[in-house]
Amino acid sequence: MKWEGQRESDNVEDMRGSDGGGGGGFSFGGGRGLSLGGVVVALVAGWIFGINPMTLLGLTGGGGQVPHTQAPRQQGPGQAGPHSKPQDAGAKFVSVVLADTEDVWGRVFQAAGQTYQAPRLVLFSGRTQTACGRGAAAMGPFYCPGDSKVYIDLSFYQTLRDRLGAPGDFAQAYVIAHEVGHHVQHLLGVTDKVEALRRRQSEREANATSVRVELQADCLAGVWAYHSQQSKGWLEAGDIEEALNAASQIGDDTLQRRSSGDVVPESFTHGTSEQRQRWFKRGLAQGSIKDCDTFQTRSL
Repeated sequence: MKWEGQRESDNVEDMRGSDGGGGGGFSFGGGRGLSLGGVVVALVAGWIFGINPMTLLGLTGGGGQVPHTQAPRQQGPGQAGPHSKPQDAGAKFVSVVLADTEDVWGRVFQAAGQTYQAPRLVLFSGRTQTACGRGAAAMGPFYCPGDSKVYIDLSFYQTLRDRLGAPGDFAQAYVIAHEVGHHVQHLLGVTDKVEALRRRQSEREANATSVRVELQADCLAGVWAYHSQQSKGWLEAGDIEEALNAASQIGDDTLQRRSSGDVVPESFTHGTSEQRQRWFKRGLAQGSIKDCDTFQTRSL
């Protein structure tokens, strides 16, 4: 992925090294207590039970707390505060990807007669406070509709590469595009409708609804990739395969096998590896939001 030298977003807040505060955390519903050791297993559990606070808050009602695993603070020459552009390579990369999502979705919304309101992306280390509650590195990247921000601890990318088997810069870009996909859902009114629906559903039904939400975000990531390549031509051989591999490695079935060896379909909240790949490819095929309606199709 030829990202060096591309425009960087002005919508990045670098909160790494700041004190995210203690206590609190997100709780998981359904009485599913977490007995997890280490950040990697906690990350896997976060992907299984739902990274997105929208999903988490929709299922709250008891259960275990997200472990407060403190990731190494990433202070360094690139850290200049929330109102300055960070200069380290990892932060510059996500800033470039975010900038391109702004360009792509700005054009897509304009073509539909609408105005795209870009999200902000917050870089944090360890844990951080959000409008959706306290976020932790152990949850992986997430989007909070309450403040329209994407949150990411960049140490997640090392875990994605070394422990989850999904290396590559476009695998990392896919992660950002997926979370921005949740922002697009929020702007289109999907988020509010889903939350209203989930409040009337049983836990199993709410999980199934969450799968449709997440697969749509995967499809929207594919829509972004299509238009991004059309305008920039910056993808290289193997980049799409990197994204598809990442989608596969973070499928609910794959993560559950890696974590416990058992696969429990009724607990899925993001979709299987095959489903995640298929919906990303569906968005990538023609770059049309209309192809991403996961709520009207019977077969995911």
